[in-house]
Amino acid sequence: MATLVLTDAFFSINGVDLSNDVKSLTIDYSAEMLDDTAMGDTTRSNKGGLKDWTMSVEFHQDYAASQVDATIFSLVGVTTAIIVRPVNTGGVSSTNPNYTGTGIVENYQPVAGAVGDLAAVPISIKAASTLTRATA
Repeated sequence: MATLVLTDAFFSINGVDLSNDVKSLTIDYSAEMLDDTAMGDTTRSNKGGLKDWTMSVEFHQDYAASQVDATIFSLVGVTTAIIVRPVNTGGVSSTNPNYTGTGIVENYQPVAGAVGDLAAVPISIKAASTLTRATA
């Protein structure tokens, strides 16, 4: 069984590659569970409904032009293109899938941290379109 140590993920938002500033990255992909249990059933039964996805990204803050703050600040509440791959330097393949979608930046904390901490800032992104997975 192959394993992967996540050390060099690719993250692009609104056409800007912010991979070098990413501290952590999570994609949560889910489906609504619709209860279709009927009279006479002895166990609950469900069907998959609409799909949903969210992303949580934590960055090392960078206020330089075309970096984290300059890119993310203007995207709060706006739909934008998102691209994520587990490995930045590898091409898209079955072992390095490309996840793409249009999302809305829901939350951004431009300044966060305590005295002596590295400035790390989280964002949350909600789905505005289907999340697609490509392997070629």
